[in-house]
Amino acid sequence: MRLEKPKYIARAKFGIIATLFLATTTLTQPAKAKPKFKVLHKFHWTDGAGPVGALVRDAAGNLYGVTGGGGNHVCTQGCGTAFKLDESGKQVWLHSFNGKNGLGPEAGLLRDSLGNLYGTTMLGGDVNCKEVSLGCGTVFKLNAMGRETLLYKLKGKPDGWAVDSPVARDTKGNLYATTEYGGAYEAGVILKVTPDGDETVLYNFTGDSDGCRPVGVILDAVGNLYGAAELGGSGTFCSGDGLIFKLDTTGNFTVLYRFGGSDGSAPDSILILDADGNLYGTTGYGGSSNICTYGCGTVFELTPSQQENVLYSFCSLSNCEDGQYPGGGPLVRDSNGNLYGTTDLGGAYRNCNQDTCGVVFKLDSAGNETVLHSFTGGADGAFPYAGLVMDDSGYLYGTTWQGGTRTVVSTSSPAVE
Repeated sequence: MRLEKPKYIARAKFGIIATLFLATTTLTQPAKAKPKFKVLHKFHWTDGAGPVGALVRDAAGNLYGVTGGGGNHVCTQGCGTAFKLDESGKQVWLHSFNGKNGLGPEAGLLRDSLGNLYGTTMLGGDVNCKEVSLGCGTVFKLNAMGRETLLYKLKGKPDGWAVDSPVARDTKGNLYATTEYGGAYEAGVILKVTPDGDETVLYNFTGDSDGCRPVGVILDAVGNLYGAAELGGSGTFCSGDGLIFKLDTTGNFTVLYRFGGSDGSAPDSILILDADGNLYGTTGYGGSSNICTYGCGTVFELTPSQQENVLYSFCSLSNCEDGQYPGGGPLVRDSNGNLYGTTDLGGAYRNCNQDTCGVVFKLDSAGNETVLHSFTGGADGAFPYAGLVMDDSGYLYGTTWQGGTRTVVSTSSPAVE
């Protein structure tokens, strides 16, 4: 099975930016059509580059997020930033990482009721980490003004390295995250960090039947953790199509479902949980389409009885105009049961290094998909890897990793009708 995520686009970093600049086009609208898309902010390196994490929105309409590169400090491609934008897209504050306090925040932020923000960085922190000379990653806190407190620096062994998952937070303020690598078996871990910065490894993945490369966890009302492992499940180290797991409050680990290819492969999104206990997510590959070598990705549901339902297989339309390779999520689910998300590629425009530029999609409760926006690679951006956030009026907000200059975007009319 494949070993790299659909976000290979993000891993390519900035090598194709100039080509995309030259290949940009603008999206033309019919003369009297009401615009459904608005660019709120364009990144210009010093304020960040390459946003790939989902945004957070507060009650006043301010947006919070991270960029994996750029900023004021000198790393090879910038150490990354965290930011706050007002509802018009104007920057309110900016925090630039410097390597020692983190490098490459890629997973978005979590905001508490006091306005504090919590997140992770892929690398940085402890430079004595043996696995990576730049540091094995960090867990951090920002106050409401963007000032950072470094809660924990990962060490590689035994607590893992490469933290590209967002954090989950319980009622006591404890944070939970996963690492892609490291731990006792070099297959990733689930970790817990207290408000005081004490860290505990809750589970070491073996890379065997229990999975490999976990992609984050969510909490239910009683404190159980649910997540996906992108690989594993086959009985061979870090091989297989991935799985969904549960870690209960007593530390018992259960595999809820193992993917097999046609039902999805390589789940790499944060899950969401509805009131009935159903889990929803995306797989980067797999599904019924044979256009992509390993399948073009799916949206799935996993019931409390551990029945998996493929809600949609991408590239079901010609030329993958319905989307290809769903992004890192999480999905958004509205009160009517509609799901909203993004795909890395696919759509109506092939302006992105001679490839498609990605879409924003809606999937209704009957499994009917609607493309809400096809990215052009121009002023509207390209490669919307991160998931979306929805406000109370049904407006969707998200980021694109590339396109013209990197952008934070929103729909300018509600997605919910």
